[in-house]
Amino acid sequence: MVHIVYSEGVEQYLDTLDQKIRERIVRKLDFFITTPNPLRFAKKLTDSSIGQYRFRVGDYRILFDCNKNNGITILFILKIGHRKDIYTRI
Repeated sequence: MVHIVYSEGVEQYLDTLDQKIRERIVRKLDFFITTPNPLRFAKKLTDSSIGQYRFRVGDYRILFDCNKNNGITILFILKIGHRKDIYTRI
C-alpha cells in the first residue's frame, strides 16, 4: 500500500482551491496510489530540485518525490499548483 505525505503548505493550498478542483485532485491522487505502479501515470522531471516526478490533473500539477525501495510505499507531495506557475522553485 502506498501512503501520501504532504509537505508543509500543500494542504493549506488545497483548501484555497475551488471545491470541484480540490475533489478532482484528491480523487486522482487516490486513484494513482491504488494502482500497482503509480509512476506509470507520472512524468519524470528534468529539474530534480523541484521534485522527482509530477502528476497531471487537468491544468494542475502535483510535484512529488517517492521512495523506491522494493516498490513505492510513500509519495512525498511537495507542491500542488496551476501549470502556469508550478515549476518555480519550492
